[in-house]
Amino acid sequence: MSGRITIEAVLPVVDHGRHAAKAAVGEQVPIQAAVWREGHDAVGATVVWTRPDGTEAGQLPMDPVPGDPDLRRAVAVPDRIGMWTFRVDAWDDPWTTWTTAVRAKLDDGQSAAELANDLESGARLLERMAAGAGTGPRAALAAAVTALRDDGRKPAERAAPALGDTVARIAAARPPRRLVTRGETHRLWVDRRRALFGSWYEFFPRSTGGRDERGRPVHGTLATAAAELPRIAAMGFDIVYLPPVHPIGEVGRKGRNNALRAGPDDVGSPWAVGSRSGGHDAVHPRLGTLDDFDDFVAAAGRLDLEVALDLALQCAPDHPWVARHPEWFTTRPDGSVAYAENPPKRYEDIYPLNFDNDPDGLYAEVLRTVLFWADHGVRVFRVDNPHTKPADFWHRLLWDVRRTCPDVLFLAEAFTRPVVLKGLAKAGFTQSYTYFTWRTGKRELTDYALELAAEAHVLRPNLFVNTPDILHEVLQRGGPGMFAVRSALAATLSPTWGMYAGFELFEHQPAAPGSEEYLDSEKYELRPRDFAGALAAGRSLEPWITRLNRMRRDHPALQQLREITFHPVDDDRLLVYSKTDPESGDTVLCLISLDPSAPVTGTAHLGAVPGGRPRAARDVFTGEGVALAERMAVTLDPDRAVARFLTWNAR
Repeated sequence: MSGRITIEAVLPVVDHGRHAAKAAVGEQVPIQAAVWREGHDAVGATVVWTRPDGTEAGQLPMDPVPGDPDLRRAVAVPDRIGMWTFRVDAWDDPWTTWTTAVRAKLDDGQSAAELANDLESGARLLERMAAGAGTGPRAALAAAVTALRDDGRKPAERAAPALGDTVARIAAARPPRRLVTRGETHRLWVDRRRALFGSWYEFFPRSTGGRDERGRPVHGTLATAAAELPRIAAMGFDIVYLPPVHPIGEVGRKGRNNALRAGPDDVGSPWAVGSRSGGHDAVHPRLGTLDDFDDFVAAAGRLDLEVALDLALQCAPDHPWVARHPEWFTTRPDGSVAYAENPPKRYEDIYPLNFDNDPDGLYAEVLRTVLFWADHGVRVFRVDNPHTKPADFWHRLLWDVRRTCPDVLFLAEAFTRPVVLKGLAKAGFTQSYTYFTWRTGKRELTDYALELAAEAHVLRPNLFVNTPDILHEVLQRGGPGMFAVRSALAATLSPTWGMYAGFELFEHQPAAPGSEEYLDSEKYELRPRDFAGALAAGRSLEPWITRLNRMRRDHPALQQLREITFHPVDDDRLLVYSKTDPESGDTVLCLISLDPSAPVTGTAHLGAVPGGRPRAARDVFTGEGVALAERMAVTLDPDRAVARFLTWNAR
């Protein structure tokens, strides 16, 4: 940046503009910059906001941030998918400088003689503003000029029209600008709305076949999986996520509970992709055909559900790629292909890809595969272990896919180091799994939620309460109440959250003490579930999940990430926070117990209520009216509810 006015600390900018910042259609995007110059003269600033097609969407005035007059902020709202750009322009603001000085001198009681130059300077500024103005504004400005030059009046009377509301509105709309400085242009990739807000449900189609007359699990199909969709839609989910639906390797197949040797009836891990039946562009024969997959996607669409497909870039030993493209794998000194390892763990049923031997050839095949499934209606991909593949590969792939299908979304399953997780988000992943699963205490939940809100332009969180790989200790030991707590936190701390099937049935048995793996993991065997029977017997969390998702759809405050406030409360077992939609003023106050084993009571400090009067709120679930004051007594009894949600409009 070069120019008379200094423009710095512009947000949202990622790595000095190396990567595009993130936003979604309809999202309120705060744009901020530090704008200053020497001395005491006022400066102004505007955001020049440009659409993906290069046309200007408007110039947004930037207002001073309360408490820091050098910080300026505007809010932009993109209305379409694509790469938007913005820049901050700044200038010397002679009109604000003049009005500030004249008011101070009038308050000081200075005489007409002392103010003569000031009054004439104001008149000349107004004449400059009148040039090019419309008839109405021009007349108002001319009247103010006449008053400033009327030496028959007292100074305050002469200045009054110029300092009035009418001239202020005209000046705000067409401010006189000097020393205009043009800032750098920055990029903002805008996804469709589902990138920001949605509820995910993960399940294995092969576990939907029920049991035979002898009680043995029957392998499900895409048709039996489609029969589960109405139940999932009724709970208010937006996306159904399927683990890989491709053929599963037979060579090196794992048995139940990750046993090294599979029995004749063991189905293997879906993440061991590929066999003689095909690879990443094929459907497992026992699930059905490609036509059956198309029917499943169509059935989901009729229920307003999207299908997310797992993109697992790894191969079983008998994947067609292994024979056709041995250069895509790593060969060990003895001539064998290296299987996946995370020492001391070994995954003999999976060969990792080598992205260095033939990067262009491998890249072309992966791009073809993604676009293949996009042609079959998949617009969301959950990417398995992206942190084990090169970041430059992902950057190239994700942006090339967007050129053809700009509405495709990618979720990164990157349970890895923070710098890598954020690096993948910068490379172009739409959403990211997070460390929420392991954040259980009040302080760590608070700090992490604030961190995620502050980095909304970099990393969009998807808060999964469990996965086929992760059964946290709090769920193993916390009982049904803890399942309600964790779902309430995930559904309200982030606009996007998810769960893996079985969560609603309180599945909590680990494979071994200290393990986060499920006993009888569905990764290696069929797990048919009687959801209807559990619901009828009152042993299901489905009603609670349905209420949470309905609340999320009804309240814009819960559909955004940036605006969250944590309120002090004098018990570490209570978490109290509010979220507000900046456009509508919709506000939801979340009161959540972190200890569902006993009643919890505390006092929350909500801050001053406007006018010193209680604000009328209502309970989201019961409709009960509640009076809110600065100090609020909070009691949560797990026999009634582990969380309470109150709502009002902040405007």
